[in-house]
Amino acid sequence: MTREGLRRAVVLLAALVAVALTARLGVWQLDRAAQKTALQRTIDERAVLPPLPADALATSADAATAQHHRRIALRGTWVREHTVYLENRQMDQRPGFFAVTPLRLPDGSAVLVQRGWLPRDAQDRTRLAPVRDDGGELELVGRIAPPPARLYEFDPAAGGRIRQNLELESFARETGLALRPLSILQLDSPAFEGDGLRRQWSLPAVDVHKHYGYAFQWFALATLITGLYVWFQLVQPRRRR
Repeated sequence: MTREGLRRAVVLLAALVAVALTARLGVWQLDRAAQKTALQRTIDERAVLPPLPADALATSADAATAQHHRRIALRGTWVREHTVYLENRQMDQRPGFFAVTPLRLPDGSAVLVQRGWLPRDAQDRTRLAPVRDDGGELELVGRIAPPPARLYEFDPAAGGRIRQNLELESFARETGLALRPLSILQLDSPAFEGDGLRRQWSLPAVDVHKHYGYAFQWFALATLITGLYVWFQLVQPRRRR
């Protein structure tokens, strides 16, 4: 093969790889949009269902997935000594903490309750605003959700009252509680007014238009690469000849 032929082969290979990669990224963005559309449909369908009976709360991971986004009313007592504060959590674009406390249920098991958000002290991140925590049995209304979302952390084994993440199985071993394989996003109710926590929970991200925009950009780039290859490698040499 001549040097010119080798150069053409390298350019062709590079163009094919670039087009294949950008087109694949476009398809991936369309797939993400389809997943989020399906998630939104599931959320909407479960939002209109009647509240789940307390005794039907899932005890297995598979059953828990089928209950996500359902409303439920639970009765129990706070296990206050195991309250943790998940830091670097935002609400209305403000940094702060999610207060998370296990709720002991009448059958002796427990469920992790994401009780609400409180702001971070600008001077001292370890100084936490007081949260009203009445003793005794209580009843709360919430929405069934997966365990708290994980954020990146340098030390996955970090513990303590303030921590970055909370992994359900390890927290169950740490506390000795029989935790259900899910969590509850506590919702506002008259019984918890003035407890110092905000509960404007956002639904899972379903911004499908963003993914459609990204997909268009990737497909446009694939088209541009194809057009440039055709122009400079096929049309221009033929015009010069």
